Amino acid sequence: MSATLPSSPAQGNAPRPGIAEEVAEGVLRVLAPNPSPMTFWGTNSYIVGRRDLLVVDPGPDLADHREALRRAIGGRPVRAVVLTHAHRDHAELAAPLARELDVPVLAGGAASDGRSAVMSRLAAEGLSGGGEGVIAGFVPDRVLADGEGLEGDGWRLEVLRTPGHMGHHICLLCPEYGLSGDHVMGWASTMISPPDGDVAQFLESCRRLREHPPALLLPGHGPAIEDPVARIDRLVRHRRDREAQLLEALGPGDTVSTLTARLYAEVPPSLHPAAARNVFAHLADLHERGLVTAEPGLSPEARFAPARTA
Repeated sequence: MSATLPSSPAQGNAPRPGIAEEVAEGVLRVLAPNPSPMTFWGTNSYIVGRRDLLVVDPGPDLADHREALRRAIGGRPVRAVVLTHAHRDHAELAAPLARELDVPVLAGGAASDGRSAVMSRLAAEGLSGGGEGVIAGFVPDRVLADGEGLEGDGWRLEVLRTPGHMGHHICLLCPEYGLSGDHVMGWASTMISPPDGDVAQFLESCRRLREHPPALLLPGHGPAIEDPVARIDRLVRHRRDREAQLLEALGPGDTVSTLTARLYAEVPPSLHPAAARNVFAHLADLHERGLVTAEPGLSPEARFAPARTA
């Protein structure tokens, strides 16, 4: 799952599902037919290379999409299937496609790997995701290390670990382009849903990506991002602005529910559960920084208040 809270998928300039389109030198995008308010026009699957290939985020296990990927591969050798993260809309087809191609599935870790200390603690206390479609038992055939290179005929991509949307999230980068999964998208900010998502991790990952941005970002949903630095800066400002709004709105005894209703009054009620996950993610970050209190302890059911300052 992806977006902070768009109201509906916009299809005006959407590519056609199932049609392989070259979006960067030697990179094909194949759009999956799974549009929704949380996936925009659907999941972008990518095929890197011209002679030997890498399949990145094969997407949902839909017969039409699997056939579209087969056509785009066109019988050429595939080195591996790589996942930016293990949400179903990106990863459901990974295992069956990898078996069909007889190649490994590579990723930044198992589904629960890479969580921050606070998110690991919340998960141990019983907090589960908010229905974002995590493949809970996902374990890759091989874990990709930060800075590791993946190479083929005419291409080389470097792994950048980018926890935030999920703890094991990765981007794949070269100077000309980067495959950014759900970390940086152009149509909305990413969903940050505890215990898999963490605001502090997301902001740090934005800083790292901004230090060595490619010329173009190819996200998991939506169009290519032609000015990655400007987009990253906007996403960071959005998070800082949301934090400021939350602190301004927060009163003694507020809950995630009351704050969500207050801050997202103009958002359709059907999206409030997703909004609540984002609100709690920010409250957890603020709690860890000593800026809010949580009674009787940090959880989505806690009562929050601004911390007393000297």
